[in-house]
Amino acid sequence: MNKAVFITVRTGSSRLPKKALLEIGDKCAIEHVMERAKRAKKADKVIMCTTILKEDDALCGMAEKHNISFYRGSVKDKLQRWLEAAKKYDVDFFVTADGDDLFCEPELMDRAFDQYERNHPDFIESKDLICGAFSYAIKTKALKRVCEIKDTDDTEMMWVYFTGTGIFKTEILKSVPPVFKRPEMRMTLDYEDDLKFFRKVAGGLAGRQGLFTLRDVIDFLDKNPEVIKINQYLQEKFLDNQRKKTRLAIKDKA
Repeated sequence: MNKAVFITVRTGSSRLPKKALLEIGDKCAIEHVMERAKRAKKADKVIMCTTILKEDDALCGMAEKHNISFYRGSVKDKLQRWLEAAKKYDVDFFVTADGDDLFCEPELMDRAFDQYERNHPDFIESKDLICGAFSYAIKTKALKRVCEIKDTDDTEMMWVYFTGTGIFKTEILKSVPPVFKRPEMRMTLDYEDDLKFFRKVAGGLAGRQGLFTLRDVIDFLDKNPEVIKINQYLQEKFLDNQRKKTRLAIKDKA
């Protein structure tokens, strides 16, 4: 069985233009995600999933720089892009890492892979974790079924097709250390103040040797609580925007 981390990213963004390429610390945003995804010990490969648009050529260049495979597919349909990438690279199960989530945690990715080995769920999501710490884990066979029954190519808010149809075995990520259950912390790049937050943290941890972990970030924030407040107020706005965009569109004969 082949397991992978899929890094989902594209350059286009309306609120924070070309955010994946913005400089944060000594590297651009997407490089943070790439380096962290490569530290998932249980993954057989890391694959960047982006679009066919010319503007995303730069992302493919970044993937090549970091020796990461990539797949270019649908601009709008994230689910179809994942499915085609899974077929190309013969992936049976994958963890997603959003390009927005610069401090996504390899330890949590590995916990999802372990959970799949034990229980073989179709879909794993998180609950009460830091926003940006972990996204989802998906079985390719379940993804194929979703792509057969969905009736839209707008799949940015995709989890509802797994959790809202009643036909898949879904689980919450289990055995998560309490240190990661800090919902008051926001670690995703969507607005200008999120950028300020990430730059402040990256600057504060710049003296560390090697790649700092999410535990290191949490420790820094506990010692510097004023940094948490830089973008904390944006979380409700972020969630409200997601709620407005989330809808379940299923074919009549699915």
